[in-house]
Parts: sequence; structure tokens; C-alpha cells
Amino acid sequence: MTENFDLFSAETPKQRAQAAPEKVAAKVQELRARLNRWAHEYYVLDAPTVPDGEYDRVFQQLQALEGAYPALVTPDSPTQRVIGAVLEGLAPVRHAVPMLSIRTETDNEATGAQAFDARVRRELELPESAPPVEYVAEPKFDGLAMNLRYEDGVLVQATTRGNGEVGEDVTHNIRTIRRIPLSLPRDQGVPAVVEVRGEVYMGRADLARLNERQQAAGAKTFANPRNAAAGSVRQLDSNIAAQRPLSFFAYGLGEITPPAQGGPDFGTHYAMLQTLRSWGFPVAPQVCIAHGADELVAFHERMGAERASLPYEIDGVVYKVNSLALQRRLGFVTREPRWAVAHKYPAEEMPTLMEGIDVQVGRTGKLTPVARLAPVAVGGVIVTNATLHNLFEIRKKGVRVGDTVVVRRAGDVIPEVVRRVVTSPSAQGDGAAAPRQPYVPNFRMPRACPICGSEVVREKGEANHRCTGGLFCGAQRKEAILHFAQRRAMDIEGLGEKLVDQLVDGQVIKVLPDLYRLGLTALAALDRMAEKSAQNVLDALEKSKSTTLPRFLFGLGIRHVGEATAKDLARHFGTLDAIMDAGVEQLLQVNDVGPVVADSIHTFFAQPHNREVVEQLRACGVHWEEGAPAEKAPQVLAGLTVVLTGTLPTLSRDAAKEMLEAAGAKVSGSVSKKTSYVVAGAEAGSKLAKAQELGVTVLDEDGMLALLKGQP
Repeated sequence: MTENFDLFSAETPKQRAQAAPEKVAAKVQELRARLNRWAHEYYVLDAPTVPDGEYDRVFQQLQALEGAYPALVTPDSPTQRVIGAVLEGLAPVRHAVPMLSIRTETDNEATGAQAFDARVRRELELPESAPPVEYVAEPKFDGLAMNLRYEDGVLVQATTRGNGEVGEDVTHNIRTIRRIPLSLPRDQGVPAVVEVRGEVYMGRADLARLNERQQAAGAKTFANPRNAAAGSVRQLDSNIAAQRPLSFFAYGLGEITPPAQGGPDFGTHYAMLQTLRSWGFPVAPQVCIAHGADELVAFHERMGAERASLPYEIDGVVYKVNSLALQRRLGFVTREPRWAVAHKYPAEEMPTLMEGIDVQVGRTGKLTPVARLAPVAVGGVIVTNATLHNLFEIRKKGVRVGDTVVVRRAGDVIPEVVRRVVTSPSAQGDGAAAPRQPYVPNFRMPRACPICGSEVVREKGEANHRCTGGLFCGAQRKEAILHFAQRRAMDIEGLGEKLVDQLVDGQVIKVLPDLYRLGLTALAALDRMAEKSAQNVLDALEKSKSTTLPRFLFGLGIRHVGEATAKDLARHFGTLDAIMDAGVEQLLQVNDVGPVVADSIHTFFAQPHNREVVEQLRACGVHWEEGAPAEKAPQVLAGLTVVLTGTLPTLSRDAAKEMLEAAGAKVSGSVSKKTSYVVAGAEAGSKLAKAQELGVTVLDEDGMLALLKGQP
């Protein structure tokens, strides 16, 4: 035992505080180094050299020292793995280097690898006599992409991919993953700033054990490892994440400063991976160098054969050109690298009995038939339900209740019924195939919504059936409220998705008028809703009661009725009652209203439930100005498409749009060859540049007003 161990013989904090500071600091560093080395051996190398008891003993020594000397605690200490932080929300973080997606090869066979190699050779203009291109072949993990940022060798931030440009800060949870180092060995030339990218995942056995615990606790179980990993990483409470057995594999870099003197100066992707491994990051053991298409095909086949026996889920493999210089030459196309591709495996298929067909109603009113199946394991997940998409898919596939069907996890995620098993053993039991009987369907879509009883319709030319009770149907409640509250409808500030989820899930709101019956006590009692925030929502609801007929019509969420159509309806009829009582023929007289839109409006207001909701909203005080039908304005711009960009001198964007639409123009959000005019104001941006590039006529505000008067 060294002299430093005397620190632990001191009985009181005061006595320990009298120990030489340099001895304490040295002891802390020694213990941390030992614990980090043992953790790496255990979690990364799967080769522990000390028993758990010894690790725990040293860990407790470090805890005791850090408790006595808080100034010595650092973020990269092993004791800071579980920090117990509970956040209000996940903060957005803009990536210094975008986390771009990799192109997926749609050909699941060997020819997919051959096609990628051929594209690379063609882009590099290599002759047939040139040697094979050198690639790195890696497994494609079914997890959550992660960016780990280290500054001066210490982990300072962990961010999800998000949309590629902006992710979410999940540092508090990533610190709990023991396969991820909290600090890097600076003596190995680690840059001052380096971002390591990889995949957070959960092993098969770990998922099974987690689901057992969840089930025993009466909590939600996870369908697959990816859902479990994503759900764990995005927790607000790091104590929950710490209880989840998450793992990590590194496979790339984000931002990196120029290497320090004598530090890494990578020439190949493979060399970079080996450096990451030397810094303490786990790298998939299957990663290898492959030369040319033949070795890519061999890797794809080998990993496919090993896939089921791996301790973690993969849904394919990834090929990357090894030379970083060649990667730079190949570059990107539509934000995807030309030098890499994901080569997936065909979705696993299994037969099972289709015991029944249920109908689910989605947030937008779409009815989806769902097969109720005898439980079957598909791709490591027990499947009991699978989508049938719509009635026409059922007919096309020729499946019936009572059939044996083939089930596939589409994209290895969503289960779907693929086809009917068309042969079966003959009655004699000799194994011969019995002839297929003529297909007689035994399922029909319901005429009334299974949730609210409203009429179910299918529009001409559409495959999907829909519930018409949009304002009343429980399945559509959240979507209806969010649409009603949006800025261009009733503009109820503060009524966002999370609050709507709480209000609907807690049975506080069952129909739209319940919004205007909310009280301060009920709102303030919701999670993360202080009294001031609750009052702000109530004030916004009160303000929204004074609106316009077009906004109210648009807010009702009638299928095919957007802002422009709502304005046309209000101008044509003048009052809501006139619109509600209009027949299809009358509705067809409205500008730009065709048979499909007219039928949708008429069907919506024919539902007693929807009319009742409208009347209740009026009774709650929602009002607008009404009048006689407006005289039809001259359609001087009929058939023209206009784009607005920049800030006009006197007109708001909405006012200009309304004037153009009243004159018959279509106002678009993007410039194309079909654009008739672009109206540009101050600080016009890319739309103006696009118009000039395409030779589209550009007008200022005065030019637009002249156009509306019929002047050239």
C-alpha cells in the first residue's frame, strides 16, 4: 500500500482536509485512472481483470475523497456517470457539421453491392484495368445516431441527429452509458475539439430483461431495441436512463480541429476507426476492409448469415470508400455522400393465422384495417397485429379472416400482411397442394365510424375510407384541436401539442367547445403548467372568440377546405348558416370549388355531430362579422400563379395574398417555370433569385396593384 492510502485512515473531514492537497489530487487521479481502465476492460473489451467487489471498493474510495474535497470533482469523473438531472425539456443544438443521412440501396441482393461499386468507379472515372476500390464494410445498427463532443479531451455535449441540422441535447443521459468514455487520453494527440459519432443501441438480451422489469412494474414494454434506445436517451430524468442497459458503437467524426503536434492525421476511414478504438471507444468487431464488389458481396452475405446470432440488431451493412481523399473527390449529391451506401437486408417474413380484422381510426379520420394475428416472432419481435392498409389492399392480396398469411416487418419496423398462403396439405394428409379456392371476401369496411358512429365515406378515386365526424370523433380529437388552434385558424397562442395531449388524455376536453369552458384551476393543475401560463392560455382563448368567418371555416378542418377555399366560401355566401345549408349544386358555384370539395363540405355539415359542435362554439361566444354575399370580383388574374417574397411597403403578406386570390390568382409558396409573376419587396431572398434565373416577371407593390386593376 502506498503512502497515499493514509488519506483513508483519517477519521474526520477536518483531518482529511489537513492532508497535503497535492497528495489528495494525485490519489484522486490514480483512482480515476484505475476505474476507467477497469470499466473499459469490462464494458468495451468484455474482458474484466478484477471482480465487481474490487471495482466497487475503489469506487467508494473515490466517492469518499470527492465528498471531502468537492473542488476536485470534475465532469469526467467515474462518479459523475449518474447525475440525477431532471430537465424541463431537451434543448435544441445546431450541429457544427451536419449529420447527413446515407443513401439506402433498394436492391437487397448481391447486385446492390455491385451497383454501388460500379457507381463509385464511374464517378472516379476508373478504367476497367484499374485495381479494385478499397472500402470499409461495417454493420448497420438498429439504434439511435449520436454526436459526442469532446473539448480538451472531456465530454461536454451529446446530441441526437434530429433533422440533421439541429438535434437535441441529451448529455445528461449519455453520461450514464459506461461504454462511452467521459474523457480521452490527451497524451495520444486528441484534438482540442473532436466530435465522435456513432450509434446508441440496446442488445437483444438487455431488451428482454428490460421488458421483463417493465412488465413486472406494470409499465410500457418496448417493441424493438431501437424504440427502447430512443426512448431511454430522450428521457428528461437521467435516473431513468441510468437504469436502461444502453450501449454504443463509434463509426465516424463530426467537427475536429487540426490535429495537435504528433496527433492523428487520418488518411483512411479505417485508420480513423482504429484511432477511435485506441481512445477508448467501442468499434464493431465485424468492421473490415473490402476490395471491390466481390468482397462487398461476401461481407453482405456473411453478416446476413450471422445476423440472427448477433447480440444486437442490425438491419443491413454499410459500405464506405476507405480513402478520405477519394471521399472528398466523390463529394455529395442532394446532401447524401456518393462515397457511402447502406445495403439493407430483405425484411424477415413469417407465416401465421389471421384470426380477425379490426379497424383503427387515425388522427385525421382515416380508417385502417388491422389484422389480428396469432402471435408470431418476426425479426426478433413478437407480432400480434399487422396493417392491411385499406380495403383495396385486402382485395388485392386476397386475404380473409381465417387464412394463414405471411407477415413482414416493413422496413424491419412496421408489421404488415404480405400475402395469403395459397397452398395447404390435402385432405388425404399426403402433403400434396390443394387447389386454391375462388377468393370470396369476408370483410367489409364499416359504414359508421367505430369510435363516434359518424358516417364513413370514400371519395371517388381514393383508396382510403374516412370518418366524417371530424369535430366529434374521439380518435380525431387531438388533431382537430391543434388544427383549430393554429395561427392561421383561431390563433390560440400557447395551445401546443404537449398541452393538447394532457387535456385530451386527461379527459379534460372531449369536444372543441370544451376549450372555452376551461377554468384556471383545471389548467394550472396540469404538469408543467404554472398559474401564469394557465392564465395566458385562457387570455388567448378569450381573444380568439373574436375571429373572421374564413378563419373559423378553415379551423373546422373540413377535408379539402384550405385557407383560400374558406375565403371563397365566405365571400360567396356571406354567412355560415348559408354555407351549412348549401347543397352540392350551390357549392359548385363557388370559385375553384369542384365536385370533390363540394361533396366534402356538404357531407361534413350533414353530420348532426358537426353541426352540434358549431352551435356550441357559437354559444360559447365565438363570433365574427357576417353580411350579404359579396359581389363577385372580376377574375382578372384567373389562371395565373403568383409568388410573394420580401416585405411590401404598405401591404402585409396576408393582405396582398387575399387581394390576389380575390382576383382569381393562385398564390404559391415556391417559384417554378409555371410561376406567372413574383411580387418582391424589401429583403427578398432566394425566391427573387430563382425568378431572375428562370426569367419570371418580377413586380413591386405598385406593379401588383396595377395588375389587379387589369393594367399591363
